[in-house]
Amino acid sequence: MNEELAITIGTAARAAREHLGLMQAEVAERIGLVPAVYSRLERGKMLPSVPSLHRLCQELRVSPETLMGLTPRARGRKAQRSQEEETPKLRRLLHLAQKLEEEDLDALLHVASALAR
Repeated sequence: MNEELAITIGTAARAAREHLGLMQAEVAERIGLVPAVYSRLERGKMLPSVPSLHRLCQELRVSPETLMGLTPRARGRKAQRSQEEETPKLRRLLHLAQKLEEEDLDALLHVASALAR
């Protein structure tokens, strides 16, 4: 097994999953893997099969090139992480907020503004 590639795929998969605000178990179920196996994939302890890689790209909405670290953006992200990255909770909140109707989004904004005071 190519350990460097496994770590690259795992790191990119984790970043994409967190960006979408998904839990490991959710992604595992969607791509047909047992959660423990998906966890090993994200930790860079295994390489996915080609069909699993295909399903993973579809569910995480990333290209195979991005998952394998073949794009300039993916290589730069691997080299350094921004200190201004969104926290997992914030990404999850943003993901959920994007699903809201306009009226509900206004209510959420009002509550968030009141809490921030």
